[in-house]
This record gives sequence, C-alpha cells and structure tokens, in this order.
Amino acid sequence: MKLFYAPGACSLSPHIVACEAGIDLELCKVDLGEHKTETGGDYTEINPKGYVPALQLEGGEVLTEGPAIVQFIAEQKPDAKLAPEYGSLDHYRLLEWLNFIAAEVHKAFVPLFWNGSDEDKSRAKKIIARKFDFIESKLDRDYLMGDDFTVADAYLFTIAGWLDKQNIDTSAWPRLQAFQKRMAERPAVQKALREEGLLKE
Repeated sequence: MKLFYAPGACSLSPHIVACEAGIDLELCKVDLGEHKTETGGDYTEINPKGYVPALQLEGGEVLTEGPAIVQFIAEQKPDAKLAPEYGSLDHYRLLEWLNFIAAEVHKAFVPLFWNGSDEDKSRAKKIIARKFDFIESKLDRDYLMGDDFTVADAYLFTIAGWLDKQNIDTSAWPRLQAFQKRMAERPAVQKALREEGLLKE
C-alpha cells in the first residue's frame, strides 16, 4: 500500500496507525501547493480532492479521508487491537471521536493554514480553544478511549501538534500536554515522525 502524505499534515495520523500495526507503507510525499507528487506526477489524478491523505491499495483502488483510512488500516491487523470490535458500543464511541476530531477540531484550523483574515483567525482560535477544553475534560485516562491506544489517538496527536505551530498556548490543558508527551514516546509515533523528516536522530 502507498500513502500519499505531506509532512506533519493530517496524513501523519494513518502513517502512525500503520506503524502501530506493523505495516510498512510505501510513502509518497505531496506538495500540496503545487498538487505534485515527489516524482513529479499530478496528485489530483490520484486524489481529485487535492488534499492528503490518500491510500493506494494493492489493486490500484484509492481510499481517501483520514478517518476512513485509519479504520481500514486497523482492520488489516486486528490482532494489533487498534480499534474496538466492530459492532460493539466502543466501536461507535471510536467513530464518535473520529468524527468529532475531523468535523469540529481539524476543520477549525482551516483559516489558520489557508490565509484567513485576521478576524477569521481570531474566531478560529476561540473555536479551537473551546474544542480542546472539551477534549481536556475527557482525557482522564491515558488515551481517548481509556487505557489503550486506538486510531483516534493518532488523529488527536496529529491535530494537537498544530497548536504549537500556530502559537496557541496549551498551558490550560495539562492533560492534553501529558497525552502529547505520552504519544511522542511511543516507538511507532517516533518511527512515523522520523520517516516524515519531523524527528531527527
């Protein structure tokens, strides 16, 4: 399988999940500004939506959207227990988290990355703060779903990593800070960061 990614973008989440599952992905870096792959190809021919991640399967099919991709990867290696059993209440709790992070948290950053006005950016930071207030209130154990890592944690770690890059103070969220530190110490997370050039030896 081939993962199309941009370093530190939301595509880091499925990259981490693949490392946690012990799946070696072929990686292809994408220039999101030019919509070009590192080999010079037109990325929109892979994913007409124009953004990452995209996962090209062995048969040539392409799967897009991070929450779908992380679940697909988890299901390739069920013994890794990266997602609760299908049909269980916890399975739907996982979907609840993935949808919240995607629709409410991830999208709130858009004005900060894509030249929003000063007013748009100010409003976005207030929305982001409210979303992380909620997340902080739920991080009463090691991970979002309790004591065990799931694919939702990879997504949260990725998005929360953007806070520092946007100079958003995280001191009001000590549980989140501890979560980020705990995640950064996971060997699979370090492997993914290293492969994207985000962690130096």
